Amino acid sequence: MTTIAFTGGHVLPIDADPFDGTVVVTDGVITAIGPKAKVPRGAEVIDATGQWVLPGFVDAHTHLGTHEEAEGWAGSDVNEMTDPVTAQVRALDAINPRETGFADALAGGVTAVCVNPGSGNVVGGLCVAIHTHGEVVDEMLLRSPAGLKSALGENPKRVYGDKKTMPSTRLGTAAVLRQAFVEAQNYVAKRDGAKGDFDGRDLKHEAVASVLAREIPWRQHAHRSDDIATALRVAEEFGYELVLDHGTEAHLVAKQIAQRGVPVLIGPLFTSRSKVELRERSLTNPAKLARAGVEISIITDHPVVPINFLVHQATLAVKEGLDRDTALRAITLNPAKVIGIDDKVGSLAKGKYGDIVLWSGDPLDVMQRAQRVFIKGQEVYAYTADEA
Repeated sequence: MTTIAFTGGHVLPIDADPFDGTVVVTDGVITAIGPKAKVPRGAEVIDATGQWVLPGFVDAHTHLGTHEEAEGWAGSDVNEMTDPVTAQVRALDAINPRETGFADALAGGVTAVCVNPGSGNVVGGLCVAIHTHGEVVDEMLLRSPAGLKSALGENPKRVYGDKKTMPSTRLGTAAVLRQAFVEAQNYVAKRDGAKGDFDGRDLKHEAVASVLAREIPWRQHAHRSDDIATALRVAEEFGYELVLDHGTEAHLVAKQIAQRGVPVLIGPLFTSRSKVELRERSLTNPAKLARAGVEISIITDHPVVPINFLVHQATLAVKEGLDRDTALRAITLNPAKVIGIDDKVGSLAKGKYGDIVLWSGDPLDVMQRAQRVFIKGQEVYAYTADEA
């Protein structure tokens, strides 16, 4: 049994009040936490005096390890753009844990991510939640699958319009989307009612059926408010758990989103307005959504925004009116809930993994840095002056 005690630090549990005190991790799991938590006999003691102790950050929308930096086409495995519906493909099968972005994630205090397929297809494939350190992806798994990616708006319209195939319009995209759900419903009805005449498994229909069964959420890429309205409309028709990814114009329909209790993963926020769908991109939007009662998470869409800048997006959103506690939840507990791993990570509490980051000070101060990073109680990163 291995026990580590982090003592003397300023602890931000996220889901409880901050305190100065101790966090104890035994065999990778938090076993004691509080201002008066006792250090077990024989524990390794890490003195965190003068440091801030936080849970590792969580980014719920990345392409980490599947869209490798500085690799060009050879390292890009994000979009299987050979069919508008590729629900059966898995981001899991394309992740390279040795990709440069994983080191950047740790340096930015990010210990868990959801890796998504891209948005070139109407239905892009299955997402996976992983830790940001490990030799092979199978050892890094937190939840698989963690959602099914879909895209509305400009991307699939452009990709398949250029190929002169359906969909080439927004109405075509919505039709492809609805047809995928209908075919999955028909598949399930035939499978469950089969008496010897079932044709066999179909991975594409099984993936969509898992959404209809509410086993995993539907991760809907949508920027424009009209695309968001379509996402809400189709979700109501088929009754699945909807998550809105990007939500650049979500503030324009915030009332409708809040009424339905749909979370928004907003971002990336550090980009130029490079296309029509991004005209409303603003660092003021997270605050607008939060004030309207929408649960938000902040995302990087790595490598669109480098993953180590996740916390800086939160910082500048605070500068533009977002409550600081909400900002910290938006990069910890909220994204963990969206991807279904909040029982393991996202806050510091008994029974959760010892995913702990020691910061030199307030992480919302851009001059502070992650100094030491632990995943399940094991140190996986330590800042050295050589990095400067």
